[in-house]
Amino acid sequence: MGGELSEGLARFVEGVSRADREHALRVLWACESVDVDGVPRFATAFPEDALLLTDDGFVIVRSTGGIPKRSVVTCDAGPGRILLAPAPEEVLVGLGKSRVTVIDGGARAALVQSPALAERLVEQLARALGEKQDATANFAPTHHVDRVRRKLLQLADSYGHVVRDGVRIDFPISHSLLAEMVGSSRETVTRAVDALQRTGFVDRRGSTYRLLLSPNAVAAELER
Repeated sequence: MGGELSEGLARFVEGVSRADREHALRVLWACESVDVDGVPRFATAFPEDALLLTDDGFVIVRSTGGIPKRSVVTCDAGPGRILLAPAPEEVLVGLGKSRVTVIDGGARAALVQSPALAERLVEQLARALGEKQDATANFAPTHHVDRVRRKLLQLADSYGHVVRDGVRIDFPISHSLLAEMVGSSRETVTRAVDALQRTGFVDRRGSTYRLLLSPNAVAAELER
């Protein structure tokens, strides 16, 4: 058994016993690893029952159906996160250099032999389901500024890194991508971000966002 321990694998096995860690790595290193940087991956690229573990980078699942001429991001995942393989009308896309490990049915059965790893899988799937529900809620008929604000709070909670005077989102976000996440046009999102900057909620530098809130404030806002 051997191989370089990716950021995603390291996060997935963090906190489990040495025996469970070694078992998980034996199983996961034997799984197929797929690069998704710049190459969209459709449902046919994965087994129907597959789970995907993000090894490196960031990936999104984009719906290709639904709203005419507009794609919608239904799920996002950074290193160590697990998500379902794309459905027939969805596509998996990497944001920059990204890679996922494909956990098929056999690998999943091997992982859940360990109660600790089974619990880890359930935790990850519950979180993925919660984020998918949050993504759906973002399309509710609310004001565009409120939708953008809530999505930035969700991203900060999931991928934020505490820095001086706020929480930086470690996730590359263009206005076009943010528009897909909240079901708005890019122009509308640009105006919403400008408004949020004027109110002192966020500071934007290129595709990097820093919420001018403490981590506790981010969590409190999401609980409202």
